[in-house]
Amino acid sequence: MNTRRTFIQQLAWLTAFAGTSFDSIAEPATKKRNFKIGACDWSLGKSGDLGAFGIAKEIGLDGIMVNMGSESNQLKLRDLSVQQEYLKYSKETGIEISSIAIAELNNIPYKSDPRTEQWVWDSVDVAKNLSVPVVLLAFFGNNDLRNDAKGKQEVVRRLKRVAPHAEKKGIILGIESYLSADEQIDIIDQVGSKNIKVYYDFCNVTDAGLDTVKEFKKLGKERICELHMKENGFLLGSGVNDWKAIGQAIHETNYKGDGWMQIEGAIPKGADRVKSYQQNFQFLKNIFIK
Repeated sequence: MNTRRTFIQQLAWLTAFAGTSFDSIAEPATKKRNFKIGACDWSLGKSGDLGAFGIAKEIGLDGIMVNMGSESNQLKLRDLSVQQEYLKYSKETGIEISSIAIAELNNIPYKSDPRTEQWVWDSVDVAKNLSVPVVLLAFFGNNDLRNDAKGKQEVVRRLKRVAPHAEKKGIILGIESYLSADEQIDIIDQVGSKNIKVYYDFCNVTDAGLDTVKEFKKLGKERICELHMKENGFLLGSGVNDWKAIGQAIHETNYKGDGWMQIEGAIPKGADRVKSYQQNFQFLKNIFIK
């Protein structure tokens, strides 16, 4: 899509929001945002790279979600010296580490590969060391649980094993998947731990052919730990999702989660990453200012 056209479309959305209780485009000094807004380091083009802090600062974001690494580097964020570097960069830039993710589970699946049990166990300790509340467990690609009853049961078994560790450390493990709300509730209920929740991505739910607002409400605010605010190949407000309805659902349910939402994707083809994310950031601020 033409970048200028995309920008005009987004301004139209912002104008529509301005006519509601979400206030004007600018962030008034007397108003308060309900959420801190970050971005996934991989969406900033810096997956598992300290350079994500500088880009986030240039954009004006509050924080970043950090990928723990890959099998080839042994999920390097497990290394205490790497954790210290991340904390140093966070302090120097003023960009918070909001949460962490194990994206490698999409390639080496938690539902079947024995190595991943240790990865998830260790992620709890990493999160504790970095003082972040949420670890995203990705269930896409090779780790997709749709139409996989055996895989779901193995995930339940493994989560039951790690859940007490997460509870002890005060860390939430968030399941991000294409599963319906009912399927995810079933997994959570079987595990039986308050520290196993859903990491909710509105765009993923739409891509799965489900009603993203209805699914969000069915899960309920207590089962969702954090949010991805995403469009694939479009700025927020210019793609397939009804962001006005999404914003209203979040307000109506009084959802808080861990207080963070992360921008993921939402860059038109060929567009400037920093400018796109500045527009996405402003779009979300407009929705979530009171």
